Amino acid sequence: MSGHALYLLLDLVGTFVFAISGAVAAKQRNLDLFGIVAIAFVVACGGGIVRDVCIGAVPPAGLSNWRYLVAAVIAALMTIVAYRHVRRLQQPVLFFDAVGLGLFAVSGAQKALTYGHNAEVAILLGVTTAVGGGALRDVLLARVPVILKREIYASAALLGAVIQVVCEQRGLSKPWTPWAATFVCLGLRLLSLHFHWRLPTFADVTRSEYIRRRSQGRN
Repeated sequence: MSGHALYLLLDLVGTFVFAISGAVAAKQRNLDLFGIVAIAFVVACGGGIVRDVCIGAVPPAGLSNWRYLVAAVIAALMTIVAYRHVRRLQQPVLFFDAVGLGLFAVSGAQKALTYGHNAEVAILLGVTTAVGGGALRDVLLARVPVILKREIYASAALLGAVIQVVCEQRGLSKPWTPWAATFVCLGLRLLSLHFHWRLPTFADVTRSEYIRRRSQGRN
């Protein structure tokens, strides 16, 4: 499989699983058929559209390539039909969102590199591709976006994008590199959900510093 075909596959698989997460979230809010399909498409293609506009790949693939629309619609319809089975998964939205996160972080970063942008831009747009659709989903469904809730979400996408870009820039990229970067991102996200890992806040840092100083004072 050629490099272009591989990253197109990653993009389409990411589109499919992100569309499932969007459709599940929309179904949980009791939206109608049009609403479910619309949310699924926004989640699946929103981040990629932002990426393509930023790198000058216009019109964006999510709007000009029929495969993306078809993947999103099929995923949404499958979710509706098989919703009873999908919801048996523990937190299905989070699971499918994590899978899409890894796939889009890698494919987004690689596409930016393909269009001649430097490593910093590629990493940032890889993260944007990964988190953009989920952020739009949460805003449209009147929820606080995951990236604002201390969760290891954007940071997991950042790690996946960094691995992909560094390997590509250093000439270390192998056919399995995109999959490895994807699974690192996915693994970190799922582990953080399982073990309830959270990013620190300024309040946490201040409290720990206060405790440390009190302890030193007593000594």
